[in-house]
Amino acid sequence: MTVILALLAVALIVGGLAGTIVPALPGIPMLFGGIWLAAALDEYRHLPVPWLTAIGLLAAIGVACDFVAGSLGAKRIGATPQALWGAGIGTVAGMFFGIPGLLLGPFLGALLGELSTGRSVLRSAHVGINTWVGLLLGTLAKLVLSLMMLALATASWLWNHG
Repeated sequence: MTVILALLAVALIVGGLAGTIVPALPGIPMLFGGIWLAAALDEYRHLPVPWLTAIGLLAAIGVACDFVAGSLGAKRIGATPQALWGAGIGTVAGMFFGIPGLLLGPFLGALLGELSTGRSVLRSAHVGINTWVGLLLGTLAKLVLSLMMLALATASWLWNHG
């Protein structure tokens, strides 16, 4: 049973890292769950609770980034709620079209959402670009936080290995 749980921990960690980029997966929670499971399997010898708490704080910041990132770029320039909804729908729809869909979906969704309010094409494109930049920066921040979580877990394991 321990081997199966260890494999699950590894799968959660790898899936969590992938999920920081792929919007369909809850990357940060999966990563934290995998790290926590690995720590529990080791009875917290190599990854004690204080280290796990620090990793959990990074995870909380990462989850907050996920909620805030998409709307920051759009709200900064006064996007309508329809543009924000459009960006969310575009992100989900884009997942079905691979990398081009993931890159263009939020932009096109925000653009169409803003256009639906009767705004000009130029204004709508401006909102779409800012929404896309916000999502891109949010994804980058989540990736950095995920790598920091993994680095802290590795550092703890090395520090407490002796």
